[in-house]
Amino acid sequence: MWNFLKHLFNCNSVSVKAENSDPMKKFLVVGLGNIGEKYANTRHNIGFQILDGLAKKEDLKFETVKLGDLTTYKFKGRTFFLLKPSTYMNLSGKSVLYWMTKEKIPIENLLIITDDLNLPFGTLRLKTKGSDGGHNGLKDIQNKLQTTKYNRFRFGISDEFSKGRQVDYVLGEWTEDEHSKLPERIDKSIELIKSFGTAGINNTMNTFNGK
Repeated sequence: MWNFLKHLFNCNSVSVKAENSDPMKKFLVVGLGNIGEKYANTRHNIGFQILDGLAKKEDLKFETVKLGDLTTYKFKGRTFFLLKPSTYMNLSGKSVLYWMTKEKIPIENLLIITDDLNLPFGTLRLKTKGSDGGHNGLKDIQNKLQTTKYNRFRFGISDEFSKGRQVDYVLGEWTEDEHSKLPERIDKSIELIKSFGTAGINNTMNTFNGK
C-alpha cells in the first residue's frame, strides 16, 4: 500500500510540476525609433510613441536595460515585453536578437512596430513576412535574425514629401493635422498589439489591416 501511495504521489508531483513549469505565453513587442529628445515627436519614431502610449494607458514604467528601455505588460495570461532599442534605428537588430535570446521568445511571438512611407497616414498593416522595403531598421533586424519571416506592424506615415526630401520627412515632426489625429491611431495600435498576443496573428490581420 505504501509503495502504491508513494508511486501515486510521485506521479501527481510530476504532473503538477509539469503544469507549473509551462511558461506563460511570452511576446516581444519592439517599437523602432531613435533615442533622444530631438527625435521624440518624429514620424520615424512612431514605434516608440505607440509603446509609450500603451505604457501610459496601463501605468507601466520603462527601465533602462542592456540595449534599450524595457517594461513588462501582463494581459489575459500573456506577458508582453515592450522594448524600445537604444541602438539607434540602423542597429535595431542587435537589441531585438539579444532580448529574444535572453527571454527565449520564439520568432512567431515577435512583433516589430515601424513607420511605413508606402501607407497613408495612420493606416495599420500587420504582416508575417516581407522585405525590408528600404527601411534600415528592418534591414538590420533581417540581417541579425537571418530571416524575413517575422511579424511586422507597419504604421502609415504617407509620402507627402518633395523629391530628395525623404530623410527630412521621416525625421521631421508630425503636422498639426496629423498630430491631432495621432491619439486615436495610437489607441487603435494598442488594441492591435493586445489582439496579436491573445487572438493570434491571422485574426488580428483580419481585424485591423487597412483600418
